[in-house]
Amino acid sequence: MRIDVLFGVQHLTPQDVQGRVVAVIDVLRASTTITVALANGAKAVVPFESSEDAVMRSKQMERGSFRLAGERRMLKMEGFDLGNSPREHTAESVEGQTVLLATTNGTRALLAVQGARDVVVASYVNLTGVSTMLRAALRGGADITLVCAGQDRQFALEDAACAGRYVHNVSKRLADLDMNDAALAASLIDRKYGDNLLRLFNTAAHGRALAAAGFEEDLAACAAVDSCPVIPIYQDRLITKLGPERER
Repeated sequence: MRIDVLFGVQHLTPQDVQGRVVAVIDVLRASTTITVALANGAKAVVPFESSEDAVMRSKQMERGSFRLAGERRMLKMEGFDLGNSPREHTAESVEGQTVLLATTNGTRALLAVQGARDVVVASYVNLTGVSTMLRAALRGGADITLVCAGQDRQFALEDAACAGRYVHNVSKRLADLDMNDAALAASLIDRKYGDNLLRLFNTAAHGRALAAAGFEEDLAACAAVDSCPVIPIYQDRLITKLGPERER
């Protein structure tokens, strides 16, 4: 059994994800927003690398069946229905809708993990549910890779800390478990901040930038552990929540 952490996708190789169960982490804010949208009744979330790709797909869809969402430099893109704030993805906004989402880091990370056995979207808001799924996969013989989206191709403290929390939850009381140095480092970062996630976010460069841009309330939303107990599975270019219709 093995669990590895990757800090960013820029050096990702096919061997890092091939046949593995992969969790993509972009705490501030894409993985949180995706989870919140599905918890609030979105039919699915479709990740895109660019806003242009999202707009192109929307032109092929029935009017009223989708919401265009996303950000560049943290702000909602002009002409889009929603930004990348989890607080915008309310039931009133997304219930029954397909959310077409383009973000700077998170959606690009999702698109980079081709070849995985399963891909799950992980954050603090769905920590227990996703940890349970990953732990079951590990005990069933699958290797796990936790992919931190990072920020503008750089290391992101908040994603590393979240990965460390998953390493702790998934690996406890499991013998004969191997992990890479990044998983050990992530565990140390998680141990340093513990449950004080607002301190973590206010220390992290991207957290400070979000607060300065007027999204301080998003930090509290992203720190609400287990507030959205859904497991978002990315398969066939769609992210939907795990349930009776999508069992693994």
